[in-house]
Formats: sequence, C-alpha cells, structure tokens
Amino acid sequence: MASSSFVEIERFHLIPVLSVTCPCHRPLLSKKSLILNRKKLNFDLLLNGSKTAVPVHAKRATAKRWLITSVARAEADSVDEDSGKEEVEKDHISPAKEDSASQLQQKTSQLKKRIIFGLGIGISAGGIVLAGGWVFTVALAAVVFVGSREYFELVRSHGITAGMTPPPRYVSRVCSVICAFMPVLTLYFGQIDISVTIAAFVVAMALLLQRGNPRFSQLSSTMFGLFYCGYLPCFWVKLRCGLAAPALNTRIGTTWPVLLGGQAHWTVGLVATLISMSSIIAADTYAFMGGKAFGRTLLTRISPKKTWEGTFVGLGGCIATSVVLSKFFCWPTSLLSAIAFGFLNFFGSIFGDLTESMIKRDAGVKDSGSLIPGHGGILDRSDSYIFTGALAYSFIKTFLPLYGV
Repeated sequence: MASSSFVEIERFHLIPVLSVTCPCHRPLLSKKSLILNRKKLNFDLLLNGSKTAVPVHAKRATAKRWLITSVARAEADSVDEDSGKEEVEKDHISPAKEDSASQLQQKTSQLKKRIIFGLGIGISAGGIVLAGGWVFTVALAAVVFVGSREYFELVRSHGITAGMTPPPRYVSRVCSVICAFMPVLTLYFGQIDISVTIAAFVVAMALLLQRGNPRFSQLSSTMFGLFYCGYLPCFWVKLRCGLAAPALNTRIGTTWPVLLGGQAHWTVGLVATLISMSSIIAADTYAFMGGKAFGRTLLTRISPKKTWEGTFVGLGGCIATSVVLSKFFCWPTSLLSAIAFGFLNFFGSIFGDLTESMIKRDAGVKDSGSLIPGHGGILDRSDSYIFTGALAYSFIKTFLPLYGV
C-alpha cells in the first residue's frame, strides 16, 4: 500500500489538470484534491479515494520539475481540446452564415437584373411608342405572339389539365398566329370586330371537327385566349394610332423637330398612351414599395404578396402621376378628367395583374416564362397593360368631349 506523503513547493500558479502521469508511467490521478496554504502549497494527490503522493526519497527539485512538466502537458492538452471545440463550433456555424450570405447575394443579383432589364424595356418601349405607326404595331404583334404562346403553355400545364382537357397543340399554335395578326389588321382596317368574329368561328369549327371527343373546356380556354391575348391588346393600336387628333395645347410639340413630324406628331393618341403607360409603371412601383413598407392586410388569396395597404399606395401614386403628366402635356385640360383617367389606369392594371396571377396559380407555376431575366415571361411583364388599353380608349372616346383637347 502506498504511504501518504506531502511535497512542499513554494508559490506556484496552478491551472486545471485533466490527468497526470507519473515518471514510472503509472496513472497518478484522474481527479485531484489540492490543499492550499496562503504562502506555501501542500499537495495531497488522491486516486480512487486512496492517498498517493510523490515518493519521499525524491528530491524537492525533481518533484518540482516533474510537477511542472505534468501541468504543462495537461495545459497543452486542454488548449488542444479548446481549439478543437472552437473549430467544431466554427464548422457548425459557417454553413448557416454561408447560406445567408449566398441568399443575400442572390437577391442582390436578381434585383440588379430586374432594374437593368426594366430600364432597358422602358426606354425601348418609350421609343416604340414615340415612333407609332407600323413600328408600334409590329412590336405589339411580336409581344402578342410570345404572350399567347405562354398563355397556351399555361393552359396545357399539369395544374390546369388536371381538371380540364386542353385544346390540341396545333389549335394553340394557330390561335397564337391569329392573335399576332390582330394588331396588324386593326391598324390596316381601323377596327377589329369582324376579324375577331371570323377567327373565333374558324377556331370553334376546328375544335368541333377534331378527331376524338371535343370538350367544352377546350372551346372555352381557346376563346378566352383569343379575347385575352389577341382582342384586348388591339385597343393599344386604336389608342396610339387611331386617335389622330392633334394635342394642340402640348408645349413639347412646338419644339419637336420637323424631321420627326413636328407638332403634328404629338397627337391625343400619343399623349394618352404615354400617360397611361407611365401611370401603370407608377402604380406597380408604388404598390410594391407600399406593400413592403406598410403591407399587413391580404388583398386576395389569388396573389399572397398583394396587400390592401400596397394597393392604396399604388392607387395614390398612379393618380398623382396622371395628374402631373396631364399638367406637363396640357392634356386632358380638366383636373377631374386627369384623376378619373388615373383611376381607370390603376383599375385596369390591378385587374389584369390578378387575372394573370389566377391563371398561374391554377397552372401551379410562379412565372409564365423565363424570357426576361429578373421579370419572368412576357405575360408577367405585360399583364397590367392588357385591360388598360381598352379602358383608356373607351374613356377618351366616350367621356372626353373633343378627346380632352
């Protein structure tokens, strides 16, 4: 049995020790009990409840060195364990930080793409509207063709076909071509009613005479496609090119170059189209910003991101833009007419947006396409304009005497 002894060592700073091994390679302690005096240190080392100490015949200096070496080794082991724990914690935390950083970088990149392509589309659209005539009509026909293709692809998606039978693919392609020709026919003939009637009759006959069992869902989705993607956009041609009365009070017309048409170039149709499109852009922008800042109350289940707060902010921004531009272009001359024009633009904008959101929701997709980076498809970018052209044209023709001049 080992005898109990004490080793007296002068002042010494201790650190926590996990395990110590004696020079004879025997485990000396797994737990320790230190009895300390204020000026000198007396060590009584315990192992499994029995007292074990440094041999008495060992010299004091040897005991000192042995104890210092053991403590130093224990300190190194403790430091290694602490560093290992820190590395494990870093490895545990770093993936979350990397994910959040990557998400933030992805959102920033997407916002940059959205802004860049949005500005490019806005500048290009402004130049096309200013050009008017066949330039405007052909550009609109191209947009209508791509938009109608996206619509019929949505109709054929799994989310919609689960509850209905889509039209045959060849009928969808024929309808897309017909929709693209409608703006051209509107500009050439000055009206579209007869052309739409003939197109609807031809498509209905093609569906009824197809092989297999025709379905009413095929007829209804196809007719709505002709109306939604073909007939309604034609009102932009009637608005821009059909209202050819000169906007006599527009000051910018007096300084417009003669080579570009002079003052006669600035017609009621041009001014009304610029104000209407600018009001739609303002409505979307203000509604988005208002929803981000104040959005609390859900507007409708069709679009979960739209709120009543954002809607009212968008309405105010749309009316304000309409009034400011009416003062700049001196059209319409009545303030009440400018406010009503802004209200109609906002109503048509949000109604078109919600209609396309309903189609996408039934189709089970987020975007109608991926043609425009950061924006989605053509329908995602132009849904707010589909009903607005018809409302603006009807308002000017019906309620503004002398077209608001």
